[in-house]
Amino acid sequence: MAKKPLSKPPPPPQWVIDLNSPPRPKSKNASIANPPGYIEAASSGKRSVASSKIPARKPPTTAETDTLKLKKSWELAIAPAKALPMNAIMMYMSGNSLQIFSIMMVFMLFKNPIQGLLSTNEVFRRFETEGTKNQLWLVKTCYVLMNCVALALGVWKVNGMGLLPTTRSDWLAWETERVPLERAVFAFR
Repeated sequence: MAKKPLSKPPPPPQWVIDLNSPPRPKSKNASIANPPGYIEAASSGKRSVASSKIPARKPPTTAETDTLKLKKSWELAIAPAKALPMNAIMMYMSGNSLQIFSIMMVFMLFKNPIQGLLSTNEVFRRFETEGTKNQLWLVKTCYVLMNCVALALGVWKVNGMGLLPTTRSDWLAWETERVPLERAVFAFR
């Protein structure tokens, strides 16, 4: 018997070659410019921040800062109103029956606005400066009104569940019996 000559092993798949070979340097595309503020150093190839070509950004003035703080405070003041449609749909979908889910939903509907009302000054303390102090009272008033509207939604839901004493029959314990002016007695013949 003659020995067969050893054949070469099959070449590895392309993914093995790609995995074992180092990454190829990417060609520099001249049409894409470096981002603003970066230049490529000629000798080492490292990037450095260009400080001489681009002027440094000026810090914002107090007027600009106050304007930004006032805008942020308005966003925070209107936030309870943005949650109202979602809360209204959730209250409608939970139904009017007395179940644990609907009771917990109503509890959360009352808890969040009450916490917001109690912490109004703390919420807006970070926006208070000498420039915004006179304008911030209107923002706080809007915040309080939005929380009161959320509370009104909770009262509407509690009334729909029948937990508010709004009918005359709810107060019968304090009603006095009427005294009739005359009585009619039927006689049989």
